[in-house]
Amino acid sequence: MTDFAAVGAAYATHSRTGRGRLRHDLVARRLLAELPAGPVRVLDVGCGDGEMTLRIAAAGHRVTATDPSAVMLGAAARRLAALPELAPRVRLLEAGVEDLFFDGDQFDAVCCHGVLMYLDDTPGSVALLAGLVAPGGVLSILTKNREAIGFREALSGDCPSARRLIAHGSDTSVGNLGLDTRGDTAETLDRLAAEHGLTPLDWQGVRIFHDHLTGWDPTPSAYAQALEAEWVASSRDPYRRLGRLVHTLARRPPEGGEP
Repeated sequence: MTDFAAVGAAYATHSRTGRGRLRHDLVARRLLAELPAGPVRVLDVGCGDGEMTLRIAAAGHRVTATDPSAVMLGAAARRLAALPELAPRVRLLEAGVEDLFFDGDQFDAVCCHGVLMYLDDTPGSVALLAGLVAPGGVLSILTKNREAIGFREALSGDCPSARRLIAHGSDTSVGNLGLDTRGDTAETLDRLAAEHGLTPLDWQGVRIFHDHLTGWDPTPSAYAQALEAEWVASSRDPYRRLGRLVHTLARRPPEGGEP
């Protein structure tokens, strides 16, 4: 796992950009649509500075948020302190994916967003995460889309890099924080979830049309239009396959129920 202490400020800055907001808005809209209206227990693995944790808690759910970086957890704690009405619903724990242990406890939703791209063992990580999903619960994974590696570079005008990445079928490229990050495909993630007893749901591609726009700072009206265009395309082929990120979801069948 990458130590995010050195890139925490860059992550926070990116999250506030138009591109960062698109990621959070698209993923939150889809995730919250899969959760029941009543409060449920959610595990947010690799919570970073708490962006998704706070959104889930604001929707009325109880969240256990984990991250291996004390620096990132500190940032999440400061954001939580500014929203005292959410504090009773959030618990922060310092732990990476490999450190997760809840003594048989399970959650109605397990989220792992923007984490697998920094890890080497996707099958092992999905196995650990799937084991924490309660009957009827959802596993939500967001990571780099291997199929679209090279697309950002091409649209940004860096054709030599795009050619190299595409011609070599690379599964790794430089991410928003300046670090090498690895991609997975939706099909791989769906297969791994199914191997652990979960039923894959429709996946979405995230940031299809705006991923290459560094410094993009749209007006509220322009952002709203961009968000809706991204949302409509996020669930449709061939568009979703060009998203920078892939968001897969899978549900464990309820006890005594069918998948």
